[in-house]
Amino acid sequence: MNVLVINSGSSSIKFQLINMKTKEVLAKGIVERIGLDGSKLKYLRGDNEKIEDNREINDHEEGIELIVKYLTSDLLGVIKDIKQIYAVGHRVVHAGEKFKSTVIIDDEVMNALKECIPLAPLHNPANIIGIEATMRKLPGIPMAGVFDTAFHQTMPEKAFIYALPYELYESDKIRRYGFHGTSHFFVAKKGAKFIGKKMEELKIITCHLGNGSSIAAIEYGKSIDTSMGFTPLEGLVMGTRSGDIDPAIPMYLQRNKKMTYFDVDTLLNKKSGILGISGISSDLRDIEEAVEKGDKRAKLSLEIFTYRIKKYIGSYIAVMNGVDLIIFTAGIGENGPIEREMILKDMEFFGIKLDKKRNNKIFKGKKGLISADDSKIKVMVCPTNEELEIAEQTLEIIKSNKK
Repeated sequence: MNVLVINSGSSSIKFQLINMKTKEVLAKGIVERIGLDGSKLKYLRGDNEKIEDNREINDHEEGIELIVKYLTSDLLGVIKDIKQIYAVGHRVVHAGEKFKSTVIIDDEVMNALKECIPLAPLHNPANIIGIEATMRKLPGIPMAGVFDTAFHQTMPEKAFIYALPYELYESDKIRRYGFHGTSHFFVAKKGAKFIGKKMEELKIITCHLGNGSSIAAIEYGKSIDTSMGFTPLEGLVMGTRSGDIDPAIPMYLQRNKKMTYFDVDTLLNKKSGILGISGISSDLRDIEEAVEKGDKRAKLSLEIFTYRIKKYIGSYIAVMNGVDLIIFTAGIGENGPIEREMILKDMEFFGIKLDKKRNNKIFKGKKGLISADDSKIKVMVCPTNEELEIAEQTLEIIKSNKK
């Protein structure tokens, strides 16, 4: 059974076709710059044959049509026709409080996604456009929506309600939602299995660290808190996002610096974080090189980034009254031994002891412990695979619906 995973952005479509019996990625790629100059398809077949097709792609429907053309072509395709696609799983950023798990997409679901646009004005419209285009180009193939926010819907009210007038929650659903839920769930499940346990038996802290970063406290299989909030801006210091700041700062900037709402939005989301502190880059590889050359602001940005993560880990240990397993994942989490060591330094009081040799190992997409044998709390690296998790959840709900 083959499941096609689609992730639609405002001007892009990422895709993977996965054989669910073998978990093999048959083909994957991205359609870029839809509706813009320089649009193209990048296509990678499972045998590592790479194709780049530069052509005019006016809208998402043309993008989906091009993806299907390549997947089914005689020369470069991996399936004979669309009938070999069992289902399509769509990554959707925001479901508000409407969906707590993966759902089969129908008219009711599409209407609900449109109602959630005010909560994710940059992402949900693009997700919706991609779903509608796929439905037109792949008629009759069942489709499911997998939501970034769904896994965190188990948070208790004390974790997701902000200290604002309660009426704002009732009228506008202003609350903590959390994101990266698919990734947090995937690595918690895989990490627990790696140490011979079930996720439902453990207290786990998952650290999804990339250009966008978040942490989740997962207690016996349920997310009970997470660092991102009403939007992905809250929480950790990120590549270009500020993370937690005094909420009066935007008002100060508007009042005293004469900045507009749009200026402040751009500042906090695109010019802050590691980039804003260092003045060099949002990429920690560049930051590490600058630190080696003695750049003080680069060093400061790295210290602030890791310090914030350390604080969240400590708070989640307190919230759960302990932790059994800490997992690092995503680009920095999987490939950043320097950052992991800085985060876990001086945490012996909690029972966390790092094995530096294990930590410095290059994992290359594999799981592995980085804690010492005598560490009371196990710490590991676990590669995330959101596309596979989307495919698995899609397959499960489509098959159960057909019974």
